[in-house]
Amino acid sequence: MAQQRSFIISEDDDGIRLDRWFKRHMPEVSFNLVSRWARTGQLRLDGKRASPGDRVEAGQSIRLPPPETVAARPERARPEVQPLTDDEAAFVRELVIHRDAHALVLNKPPGLATQGGTRTHQHLDRLLDGLADEAGNRPKLVHRLDKDTSGVLLVARSARAAGHFSKAFSGRTARKVYWALVVGVPSADEGLIDLPLAKQPGTGGEKMHVDQEGGLPARTRWRLIDRAGNRAAWLELQPQTGRTHQLRAHMAAIGHPIVGDAKYGGPEAFLTGGISRKLHLHARRLRIEGPDGKVTDHQAELPPHFAESLATLGFDRLAGDMLPLDEPDPAKSPQVKARRVAAAAKTARRARKGERRARGQGAGKTGKRR
Repeated sequence: MAQQRSFIISEDDDGIRLDRWFKRHMPEVSFNLVSRWARTGQLRLDGKRASPGDRVEAGQSIRLPPPETVAARPERARPEVQPLTDDEAAFVRELVIHRDAHALVLNKPPGLATQGGTRTHQHLDRLLDGLADEAGNRPKLVHRLDKDTSGVLLVARSARAAGHFSKAFSGRTARKVYWALVVGVPSADEGLIDLPLAKQPGTGGEKMHVDQEGGLPARTRWRLIDRAGNRAAWLELQPQTGRTHQLRAHMAAIGHPIVGDAKYGGPEAFLTGGISRKLHLHARRLRIEGPDGKVTDHQAELPPHFAESLATLGFDRLAGDMLPLDEPDPAKSPQVKARRVAAAAKTARRARKGERRARGQGAGKTGKRR
């Protein structure tokens, strides 16, 4: 007779849901089958009955029924993945500018997509096979850059680290600083662009536009680093939200498209005088706290075309790092404000409910006196 099976939860899976554990380690087992095991008491966690939504801890033991009871999913045809060539593996290793126990920080070149698509077969996600550890575990993407945007990109070295970093990006505790060369010069030295963005109809979701009624909140903090007369400006951009193409759409919306951005700036997005026609948007700096509480803070060097354009326009590259990292007041963040408004509304509702209850009680007492 087949024996029941046991598995030990690893450190990498600590804290995840039990159904997520099955997706990672036993993808052939359906959610319905896991639920049935739970209902019939065949799914055990440290000897106790478990359910798919339970959180697991490192060191715990999962006990399952014999494999004969597994109704396997039909095999799906998987696309053939070509192994990396020696040159590709060497190329992706050269992109690494920092590594620690939890993350690798890369300097992504322009022209390399972060992830694949219908017509995109060469991308960073594929190349991450060249950064796998000795056990064959490949790094995991936790955020992305546009294909033509260069600069700092972090990948996690474990599923647990990926979850931590993903929360940091979605919770806006990670700090990202971009450099951009834009057409024209803003009228002030700094500002905040607060314009909601939505997918532009008729573009298949490939382009965003400002939509005051149906758009999602999008905010970009910008500061002037230097200017070349009235011809161009070198800006520092700090996104406070993470919408698709946010920086590109925002700069075009205020009349200063990023140099080389034909999608959002059209013909006006190009400068003459030997300035490259490539996109001039670079993720210069990323600061983020790791799972161990240590802060990772790294900068990525400019790609050649961006560096050459700065030199052509007479900018000093050292000037870009002279500005201190802008630290917004957490108490003024939109999330905190929203929570405060909700709390105030809840307090007001309770007060009104108390007033109605008091009036009702008073009316009852008056009736009794009569």
